[in-house]
Amino acid sequence: MDWVEQVERRLRKRNQILFTRDNLCLQKLLEEISLQSHRVLVEWAFACVERPLEILDSHLPEEKRPRKAVEVCRRWAAGEVKMPEAKKALLAAHQAAKTAAPEEAALCHAVGQACAVVHVETHAIGLPMYELTALVRGTGLEACREPVEKRVAEYLDILQQCRIWDRDGGNRQPWASFLLDNSRPNKERLLAEKRRGMENKRQ
Repeated sequence: MDWVEQVERRLRKRNQILFTRDNLCLQKLLEEISLQSHRVLVEWAFACVERPLEILDSHLPEEKRPRKAVEVCRRWAAGEVKMPEAKKALLAAHQAAKTAAPEEAALCHAVGQACAVVHVETHAIGLPMYELTALVRGTGLEACREPVEKRVAEYLDILQQCRIWDRDGGNRQPWASFLLDNSRPNKERLLAEKRRGMENKRQ
């Protein structure tokens, strides 16, 4: 099955999110996410979230909650604020979706997912799941293939840049202590291993 067919099925079912972890166009990205440190994924999420923010600023100029969430969660990643304050801000970004049209609502959720990467790596794939949903809703199913595949390629390129930058010491910004600890396993990798184990049991 083609990834567009997967999206079409979800559209017919009136699903809010048109992409899931199982979508074929996200498999390479998921694999790469599972290999990165938490810190690299945080940097990647903040780099990728700029496009959704720009669209929201253009479409909903009075709506400040998504951009505020990113500002507060950047400070969380730097160790300047604690999780409760950051959680309140990122939940407000999700709340902004309630009164928005479908495309903008998906972008609000994309921002919330990007902010939540500071908490745990498994939120990283949430950003593309929602941003690509917004893209499909904006372009229509018939015209979505090229822009979606281009954006997925951009996600991969940005992730590679963030990995190299972190490896080579280019990122010297302050980090919260929990993001400096590279000994903890990547939660996305653990989730993938758990899913594979469940699939093997069913076979």
